[in-house]
Amino acid sequence: MLYFDTSFLAPLLLEESTSAKIEAFFTKLPVGELYVSHWTRVEFASLVAREVRMGGLAEADALLTIGQFDELVAGSFQVLAPGVVDYELAKGYIQHFSTKLRAGDALHLAIASNNGANMLYTLDEGFLSAAKLLKVHASRGIKI
Repeated sequence: MLYFDTSFLAPLLLEESTSAKIEAFFTKLPVGELYVSHWTRVEFASLVAREVRMGGLAEADALLTIGQFDELVAGSFQVLAPGVVDYELAKGYIQHFSTKLRAGDALHLAIASNNGANMLYTLDEGFLSAAKLLKVHASRGIKI
């Protein structure tokens, strides 16, 4: 099971410097082992909404992008629903104050951990450091 956070998936639909590398990375992955959570879908919508607020995307383009993300998820990923145990573990992770985890990242870590992910992929350096401290297998997956 390979779990992906929002920062790793966003470059597939929003042009970023890592977009080509992320696309190439996905072509090598085993079908049927890719996972995200409903939280990932919420975070992606929030990211796109921020782009609208900042003037980087028109509302119609933002809705199209969110729709494309939903299609990508439906066609390529298994979607996990966070449960009480995920929120409790996320709270516990946050209480390791040295990790400097934010709530959303702690929830991603908890979901990945509680569901037996072999690897969690993220482009967020702080998130990677926190995962290492908590002994959760995480990787950037690509060279930046």
